Amino acid sequence: MASESSPLLAYRLLGEEEAALPANGVGGPGGASARKLSTFLGVVVPTVLSMFSIVVFLRIGFVVGHAGLLQALAMLLVAYFILALTVLSVCAIATNGAVQGGGAYFMISRTLGPEVGGSIGLMFYLANVCGCAVSLLGLVESVLDVFGADATGPSGLQVLPQGYGWNLLYGSLLLGLVGGVCTLGADLYARASFLTFLLVSGSLTSVLISFVAVGPRDIPLTPRPGLNGSSLLPRFGHFTGFNSSTLKDNLGAGYAEDYTTGAMMNFASVFAVLFNGCTGIMAGANMSGELKDPSRAIPLGTIIAVAYTLFVYVLLFFLSSFTCDRTLLQEDYGFFRAISLWPPLVLIGIYATALSASMSSLIGASRILHALARDDLFGVILAPAKVVSRGGNPWGAVLYSWGLVQLVLLAGKLNTIAAVVTVFYLVAYAAVDLSCLSLEWASAPNFRPTFSLFSWHTCLLGVASCLLMMFLISPGAAGGSLLLMGLLAALLTARGGPSSWGYVSQALLFHQVRKYLLRLDVRKDHVKFWRPQLLLLVGNPRGALPLLRLANQLKKGGLYVLGHVTLGDLDSLPSDPVQPQYGAWLSLVDRAQVKAFVDLTLSPSVRQGAQHLLRISGLGGMKPNTLVLGFYDDAPPQDHFLTDPAFSEPVDSTREGGSPALSTLFPPPRAPGSPRALSPQDYVATVADALKMNKNVVLARASGALPPERLSRGSGGTSQLHHVDVWPLNLLRPRGGPGYVDVCGLFLLQMATILGMVPAWHSARLRIFLCLGPREAPGAAEGRLRVLLSQLRIRAEVQEVVWGEGAEAGEPEAEEEGDFVNSRQGDAEAEALACSANALVRAQQGRGTGGGPGGPEGGDAEGPTTALTFLYLPRPPADPARYPRYLALLETLSRDLGPTLLVHGVTPVTCTDL
Repeated sequence: MASESSPLLAYRLLGEEEAALPANGVGGPGGASARKLSTFLGVVVPTVLSMFSIVVFLRIGFVVGHAGLLQALAMLLVAYFILALTVLSVCAIATNGAVQGGGAYFMISRTLGPEVGGSIGLMFYLANVCGCAVSLLGLVESVLDVFGADATGPSGLQVLPQGYGWNLLYGSLLLGLVGGVCTLGADLYARASFLTFLLVSGSLTSVLISFVAVGPRDIPLTPRPGLNGSSLLPRFGHFTGFNSSTLKDNLGAGYAEDYTTGAMMNFASVFAVLFNGCTGIMAGANMSGELKDPSRAIPLGTIIAVAYTLFVYVLLFFLSSFTCDRTLLQEDYGFFRAISLWPPLVLIGIYATALSASMSSLIGASRILHALARDDLFGVILAPAKVVSRGGNPWGAVLYSWGLVQLVLLAGKLNTIAAVVTVFYLVAYAAVDLSCLSLEWASAPNFRPTFSLFSWHTCLLGVASCLLMMFLISPGAAGGSLLLMGLLAALLTARGGPSSWGYVSQALLFHQVRKYLLRLDVRKDHVKFWRPQLLLLVGNPRGALPLLRLANQLKKGGLYVLGHVTLGDLDSLPSDPVQPQYGAWLSLVDRAQVKAFVDLTLSPSVRQGAQHLLRISGLGGMKPNTLVLGFYDDAPPQDHFLTDPAFSEPVDSTREGGSPALSTLFPPPRAPGSPRALSPQDYVATVADALKMNKNVVLARASGALPPERLSRGSGGTSQLHHVDVWPLNLLRPRGGPGYVDVCGLFLLQMATILGMVPAWHSARLRIFLCLGPREAPGAAEGRLRVLLSQLRIRAEVQEVVWGEGAEAGEPEAEEEGDFVNSRQGDAEAEALACSANALVRAQQGRGTGGGPGGPEGGDAEGPTTALTFLYLPRPPADPARYPRYLALLETLSRDLGPTLLVHGVTPVTCTDL
């Protein structure tokens, strides 16, 4: 993929010779040396000739004769209004920075991205290829109308044989002439175009003089066959000279049958023919790689060309309406020749415009194709189009395009492809308007074009007008073109594209997200719409990959931030070591297929870094409310990169955007017994800090034991049923009564319910364990809990277990603020209590549900087992000296339980209201 470079540093800071050196193709196919064309030769001439084509000589009578002067002028103004809207957008984009080779494709792709730009660029290329074929077919028809053996006109010479094969031969010979000129380079093309421009101008001048100098005359018309196949009597049209009666008769519409096709004309069909001849406004922009100053030449030259052609069309409409009767206009579309002082000059003009339009389309197509090939969007298919000559002419793209035009010529009929060509052009014009509209709506500071005669209103109106015109001209071709564009965009999206072009979609998203973040008022938060917003602290992602995916499942559409603390002091470092790490972490997010943001910080300690991340991660109403940590134990770290398929597959580093293997971006796992970056004291202190900051805390243990299907994004999972067990009370402080369902207990229920909404966990059954005190009657607390679950819309099995037999009878003791066990308990008693609680939980993990929904009997070892356990995480003690004892009790409590989440919630998260 061609790399993108900014010319800003070299621009006028180096000498002119140094600054002119091309950077990897910047500046067109041949770099700065190929930029030779001026505004007049590179933009005005090709645009004028493309917009005239053969319509200016052969369709003036058709439009005025059927539509009348008033409707013809209205059609012309509407057509040029649509084109002018696109011209404004082209001028805005062209004056917003350096325009390289590829013209409209370059503008669209560097704004809307490679997916949309590549698809529309290819369609615009096909439009130019077909446009070249249309011009050549029109030229062949014009030649045969005069010189063909079957010519029936009054001035036919009948010297050239006709037929499908002969017509194809004539078209191929003319294509060889056009291709030869384009193959030799833009300089020769510019000279040929200038010569053509002089011929066309001379021909039009002779026509304009003829309207004034030629007196009234009767012009014989082509005989029409009668009902019995015989020709009718000779008919004549009348050239009256300037006559007010003729003008009056030609003011209104008089739609009739088209004598060339026999079809009945109407406003839409006549307008479509007129608009077909005005779609050459991109001819100058396509030459952007050969222009000396494209940012100035494209807008100036295009505006001049549009104004000039509009003036000529209006003048010809008026002169025709003043001097020709409707019969002549409707029955002889080539009447210019009949009224000319020297008819051969009109023929020269017709042939010159057709040749110039075909050359303009072919060379424009080759430049677009060369830009597409250089960007490598379609791979080896377009590789031959990269070849250029020493002078910078992309002759490979010219030959490629020549071959495609030859294939299109096989269609043999002008009307077969004319509508498709116009629709493809309109798709490109709509894309240019959309590009400018996107840039204007994104309010990007770097979008400051020197051309200011546009607004988002003109851009939006241009998009709508082009789409409307597409369906007016040919609904089938319009629908097919949009479908083709969608398929090409999907192909390019799947293949991937360069990331260095700059996507306006990102600017639009930024603009909208900022606006909505400001409206996301934290003062309007309501518990009904609470969702977890997680901050997962990761030391080394090699050992935390399962937890990273499990947290992604727990977020339920909420904010998910991957946080990492790099140890160090910026005062003692030459540069910030954090910034270079972002690329590796973003690649990790992509490969793990999790929807997470990345937030990295530099701090002298992990605890201080965690405080930084808890305070400053997120923005506005999207800030983490839950801290997720891996469990602090002595288990040896595992390298999940070696076993996970997403990380074991090699990355294609030959394509732009392909990252090196993540194994080279993250250090290997910590060796067993090696020192840790976080001490047990700081680990518990981090938990205490989060609770002090009113953040919920989740400690995940043994998440690596979860099967891969439980962590997948799909709706998979094993066919065997599993349980998700929830113990919504502090097992290190046993007590009876229904008061145990506190804020933290409800938070456990909410988190377990959220996990059950994930497709990979749909088959898991939620079990809630209700612990009874030694003197509490079975059933009463269960009934109250079932009522609560019904109000909370939580479907779960409830099981009662006896717990707390060793606790003192009577009222439960008041909990000491910040403590986790009864202060009168010694270390040995607390350890025994934790071991007992661990045995209780393990005893329930392999047990199924018996005869009733609340009965614990009936389970067997072969029944469903527990996939994940939610435990109540008690608050750390107020005394930091007891942190090691607290961590040891947590380790005992969760030992050998399999995947376990120890959760402490501090905010209300459930609501029984609607």
